[in-house]
Amino acid sequence: MQWNLRIRAAERGIWKSAQMRRMLAEAGLEISAGKMSSWWAGTPATMRLEELDVICSVLKCTPTDLMTPEPGKVAARRPRATESINGNNTGAGDGRPASVVSPSFGKASPVVTPRFGKPRSEPPL
Repeated sequence: MQWNLRIRAAERGIWKSAQMRRMLAEAGLEISAGKMSSWWAGTPATMRLEELDVICSVLKCTPTDLMTPEPGKVAARRPRATESINGNNTGAGDGRPASVVSPSFGKASPVVTPRFGKPRSEPPL
């Protein structure tokens, strides 16, 4: 998702994060300067629905005005199947298939493997 808080705020004449923070406080949402800075500078990793509701109220917008889907980024995160030496499609190189054909739909779906020991993903580029 692309986060458009600064653009929506600018459309309402709000040019500084401190001004936005004061307006959120007046609407009942007290947040730290650090949290406001992260919202202002980039896409927040998480956000409560109550917080989003107050932001939308202050900016007189909807959540879809604040967030724009980026399907290209979703497609880029999908794992690619690799061809093994014997010609079978394997995902992790351990003989497991990279995809499994669903009997009800006849389409391939990726095999989901848990990530033990490395629970966090890499930050976006």
